[in-house]
Amino acid sequence: MSRLREGGCLCGAVRFRTHGSLRGVVYCHCSQCRKQSGHLYAATDVDDARLEIAGADNLTWYTASDFARRGFCRTCGSALFWKRNGADVTSIMAGSFERPSGLKAEAHIFVADKGDYYEITDGLPQYARSSDSIPVADEPQK
Repeated sequence: MSRLREGGCLCGAVRFRTHGSLRGVVYCHCSQCRKQSGHLYAATDVDDARLEIAGADNLTWYTASDFARRGFCRTCGSALFWKRNGADVTSIMAGSFERPSGLKAEAHIFVADKGDYYEITDGLPQYARSSDSIPVADEPQK
């Protein structure tokens, strides 16, 4: 049986459902994620074929770089998605899932760019940029 997970934005204008397994949660410490969220991103990802979005007309996509775009609710501003250009997967912010999500933390990326006001002490793998198993943008994010 396929695992169904649901979630959405703060105001409920954008809702989503995922079917099947998801990647572990990756914490991104790049400056773009920190600026958009106020701290860091915690995201999983899903194949586009296993993602349903209701209220997509309430989504705004911001082209954050030449490599990716970020999707957020145009009503409440909730950050929901990150999508690398040309990819057939969409990253979804872990905090936007209803509980219990069943998600598990996997790694930290862009730790070379992390904020100077915190330490990473959870024992998860840390990558200066990323790893082969966690595809991200092709260039450092500023």
